[in-house]
Amino acid sequence: MTGPLTGITVLDLTQYVAGPFCAMLLGDMGAEVIKVEPAGRGDIYRVQGPNFINGEATSFLGVNRSKKSLTLNLKSDDGREIAHRLAARVDVLLENFKPGTAERLGVGYDDLNHINPALIYASISGYGQTGPDRDRGGYDLMAQGRAGIMEVTGTRDGPPVKVGVPIVDMGAAMYTAFGILAAYIARQRTGQGQRLDISLLDTAISWFSILAVEYQATGQIPARMGSASPLFAPYQAFKAQDGYISVIGTGGKDHWERFCRALEHEEWVDDPRFVDNPSRIANLDDLTAMIEKVLTTAPVATWVDRLTQAGLSCDPIQSLDQVLCDPQVRAREMIVPVAHPVAGSIDMIGVPVKLSQTPGRIGSPPPTKGQHTEQILNMLGYTEDEINSLREEGVV
Repeated sequence: MTGPLTGITVLDLTQYVAGPFCAMLLGDMGAEVIKVEPAGRGDIYRVQGPNFINGEATSFLGVNRSKKSLTLNLKSDDGREIAHRLAARVDVLLENFKPGTAERLGVGYDDLNHINPALIYASISGYGQTGPDRDRGGYDLMAQGRAGIMEVTGTRDGPPVKVGVPIVDMGAAMYTAFGILAAYIARQRTGQGQRLDISLLDTAISWFSILAVEYQATGQIPARMGSASPLFAPYQAFKAQDGYISVIGTGGKDHWERFCRALEHEEWVDDPRFVDNPSRIANLDDLTAMIEKVLTTAPVATWVDRLTQAGLSCDPIQSLDQVLCDPQVRAREMIVPVAHPVAGSIDMIGVPVKLSQTPGRIGSPPPTKGQHTEQILNMLGYTEDEINSLREEGVV
């Protein structure tokens, strides 16, 4: 069964997280992804570590499956010629250089648009291709800080905290994949490609769509609240006897009453401090202390069972080892064993987008460095002697 993007070819010039993750998403959906790695050391994540499986870096393995690998020195004339030949044949080019770098290498949008006017050229950068900070390098951490995510993450009296996964990198990757598909649909009407300009800062700021309006309504700057919500209560993580549980006990008067009955404290229903959602938000400290005093009397599993039977939403807060063994996660094929030629069998995160007729899948394990160089150059018409010469000169 072919994937929905079968027939689309992507030239992936990216490293780190955002670009490679985007290209991987497209590859999982059937696109042919040709990953260009610097000749010699290869992708920076192959050598940066710190963790390896049989010499293969885990950071590279995690975001580079469903791709072919071509090593290429883009600073050489012959390397640029190969890149130009590829650009003439592909549908999408993806790059995450600092603005201006692709142009200096001769693989900028204007360089390639006249070669392939139908090319969809996607650029990911820290701050975008325009504006006073366009030339600055940007990473997930800076985007989380500058966009305000860290300022609303963490405990009330603690320092700003970044989210525990590179959420902005991965969010930018998803926006880029979305933008590529939108541009591809537009190209079907017009026959013309276009350039996408995705920034980490724009990505992070876009998630403040609710809080930005709340601020305009109240004039109050959102504060760090731990796992609690500024809009609903109770809606947070609570400590139980043997761990933590995430609880949604709101959603209206009926839910709050059911929550109180499940905890065997029906007197809370008429307590003026908690009589409605605004009151519970205003008295959140008291509410949290009272709830945790009850929840710490029994283990997480007991409360999950009791609250679920009461028709309330709740779940245990799990560590990664528990997630990897979770029956629901396994049933959804979100953990997939993949055989790598060097690292061996690896449990990889599966494809989250489920399509009934043209499902995505992990097409191939992450490639070894330059694994498909000869295959790709043959496809471009290079002879064996020419390929050997390119190797000797350090072009590939």
